Amino acid sequence: MSELDRAANLIKDASALLVCAGAGMGVDSGLPDFRGNEGFWRAYPPYARLGLAFEELADPVHFGSDPALAWGFYGHRLRLYRETQPHQGFHIIRSWAKATRVFTSNVDGAFQRAGFPEEHVAEVHGSIHHLQCFAGCGQAIWPAGDDVTVDPATMRAVDDLPGCPGCGGLARPNILMFGDYSWQGTRSEAILRDVAQWRTKQENLAVIELGAGNAIPTVRRMSELAAARTGALIRINPREPEIRHNRGVSLAMGSLEALSELDKRLRAG
Repeated sequence: MSELDRAANLIKDASALLVCAGAGMGVDSGLPDFRGNEGFWRAYPPYARLGLAFEELADPVHFGSDPALAWGFYGHRLRLYRETQPHQGFHIIRSWAKATRVFTSNVDGAFQRAGFPEEHVAEVHGSIHHLQCFAGCGQAIWPAGDDVTVDPATMRAVDDLPGCPGCGGLARPNILMFGDYSWQGTRSEAILRDVAQWRTKQENLAVIELGAGNAIPTVRRMSELAAARTGALIRINPREPEIRHNRGVSLAMGSLEALSELDKRLRAG
């Protein structure tokens, strides 16, 4: 029996699915691969000229020291995610008609856009589609508004920057950034608690991990924890598919390719 057949049987026999998704899940939708500085700078040449790495830009300090630079980075990403259609793999998971919850480190909102209920998607790092007050005035988290205009030559925001409806000061994305001690996690944490409670109640749970690497292992740790009781872990990753124990199936494939192949087998019975 092939690994794909084994994985399809795990899904077929499960009564519920936990989907654990990392950045690799979005690559098949056409989103840039930020793996290492080379990949990031290939996607954003102006930052290569400035010598700025992803980790340096994804830092809340810039909203205070250089808000046009900060909103140039996040404003571009907000528009990119709004314009990107989730690939067919998202819809394949929904078509399996299993009780499903999602745990993801992605902030792009792709699962919700593909039709997953917002309350079923636990976004451990927050969402770019929601904002918070940079100054922490007490204003509750709110949905992001209009796109931010960004000069493509400099990757700096121009015109008015998003403001806080509570105090009128600068707004920032409700994303957990590097070195971030001011992130308002209330929205994400509430859904994370609900998904965790749901997970522990499932007697026949299969875990599908998609595009989650070792560099930031948050998603991998969750998938391994969730699958520890049953061993029904399907790890899909073209670069780092290995599973540290023998309980589970590893598929060295991209997310869309693997989900499409699994769907063929499930439809064939």
